[in-house]
Amino acid sequence: MRVANKKLVFASLLSMLALPGLAVANPDVEKQIANQNNWAMQAGDMYNQRYSKLSQINTQNVGKMQVAWMFSTGVLRGHEGSPLVVNGTMYIHTPFPNKVFALDLDTQKIKWRYEPKQDAAVIPQMCCDTVYRGLAYAENKIFLQQADSTLVALDAGTGKVLWSVKNGDPKVGAVNTNAPHVFKDKVITGISGGEWGVRGYVAAYDINTGKQVWKAYSTGPDAEMLIDPDKTMTWTDGSLKPVGKDSSLKTWQGDQWKIGGGTTWGWYSYDKALNLMYYGTGNPSTWNPAQRPGDNRWSMTVMARDVDTGMAKWVFQMTPYDEWDFDGVNEMILADINVKGKPTKALVHFDRNGFGYTLDRVTGALLVAEKYDPKVNWATHVDMKTGRPQVVKQYSTAQNGLEHNTKGICPAALGSKDEQPAAFNPKNGRFYVPTNHVCMDYEPFKVDYVAGQPYVGATLSMYPPAGEKNMGNFIEWDAGTGKIVKSHPEKFSVWSGALVTAGGIVCYGTLEGYLKCVDANDINKELFKFKTPSGIIGNVFTYEHKGKQYIGVYSGIGGWAGIGMAAGLEKDQDGLGAVGGYKELRDYTELGGSLTVFALPQ
Repeated sequence: MRVANKKLVFASLLSMLALPGLAVANPDVEKQIANQNNWAMQAGDMYNQRYSKLSQINTQNVGKMQVAWMFSTGVLRGHEGSPLVVNGTMYIHTPFPNKVFALDLDTQKIKWRYEPKQDAAVIPQMCCDTVYRGLAYAENKIFLQQADSTLVALDAGTGKVLWSVKNGDPKVGAVNTNAPHVFKDKVITGISGGEWGVRGYVAAYDINTGKQVWKAYSTGPDAEMLIDPDKTMTWTDGSLKPVGKDSSLKTWQGDQWKIGGGTTWGWYSYDKALNLMYYGTGNPSTWNPAQRPGDNRWSMTVMARDVDTGMAKWVFQMTPYDEWDFDGVNEMILADINVKGKPTKALVHFDRNGFGYTLDRVTGALLVAEKYDPKVNWATHVDMKTGRPQVVKQYSTAQNGLEHNTKGICPAALGSKDEQPAAFNPKNGRFYVPTNHVCMDYEPFKVDYVAGQPYVGATLSMYPPAGEKNMGNFIEWDAGTGKIVKSHPEKFSVWSGALVTAGGIVCYGTLEGYLKCVDANDINKELFKFKTPSGIIGNVFTYEHKGKQYIGVYSGIGGWAGIGMAAGLEKDQDGLGAVGGYKELRDYTELGGSLTVFALPQ
């Protein structure tokens, strides 16, 4: 009888584990991120919170930090993302050619290095520098997403290639800059190339074999987007309703969706209790809105997908019929917070369009949408019933017409924030957001699609808001009410990912090259400042080794803001308008890729 009962209990447990509500993440990844000595994912965890429980370095002593050691990557272009630290080994990545180094933390000796042989022809196919946002780790494997779209699994102990698979065709502009993410038994990756007319998608590959498990497009037929017209929900008229049949196709003219953009080069997050992954899709192609009338679904959209099947549970489009290149790829931060006084499983997203969104991550309901830069002027507000921004005609590039230069649009195309990730502090429920404080002139023009050629269709100029000199702010945000708590101005855009710790500090980098740490309860109270060898567009991270906490960051100017320096461009409107806006950077920093690691003195 007891044996039978045991069998019954075991069978019941198996059936319970099969329920979606009891889904498990990758157990090895969970184990590694639970060990606070490690920095085992790009955001430190699957929720994209960028929070560490380490507190050895704190508000009282962070001002005493010194350089512990440095490492040169040997690559001059923009260094985004951060290294990984797993069980005494640090894994370092670079921009193209996407080198990988494994360092022994005891000695900083290179245990192994991997340098893929990629065709240099991929470089001109990358719109905004040859950046790469980082590696992923799981089950003694390092996952590298190369610029030429090859996804590679390396043995974490030796650097040996275990498998590789082609994720896209760089000859038509389908390249990669995003970091892969491991959720459960899959490595998830996206695609870049919205400025080449690439049709965006996210793909899931088996971590052991590299076999593609599913692929979900951002635009097109329901079946190819893995959207169920009757079950995939969206916010409509103040409530959640099914998207309906052909929800994307109906919003494009003819076959425009085939070159419709909606690329997926940002960050992904995962809620294992819901078995949902979250990410954003980019701008529609081309930047000339007159050539693609309609809402252009599902570009500019938050997607919530089942990790096992890829099926979309809900979608929310931030900027229908984008006229300004306000990509929606910025990270989705998952946090349990009070929203307007009610405990909520929230998703918080700081969109390029200048609005900070708080959604219910279970259902996709819109809860908060407010400006996180006071200078945002292209829309007055977001209609909370429809979710649509209310566009101001003066700043509408579509309404003002072809070859008309619409001036004074805020924010600029690079958004009030681009891919540089924000951080969440569970101790006070606040978000720390690196932002751009930049406006633009935008003149659309007709452009023909040619596979493998840029498909932009607009000329841009960028500059600070009228009467102001600072091009960036570092802000503290209350996502429950949609209000800026505090704002700290910076001379240039803050293009570095933030880190917050249990020690009560928040750290970020500046384009001039400073690593700064401030008080988490008063971001205007600067506690530490150090000039690294080059401008910082990397993300601050932390780890502990042999009882000692370290804080590190890449320096290496580049990315969209630093493209003029990284690629040697000089005309103001080059780099999609960024060169003129950031030309003064040359007076503050120089090229060079390196990692700087800090610690308290002995």
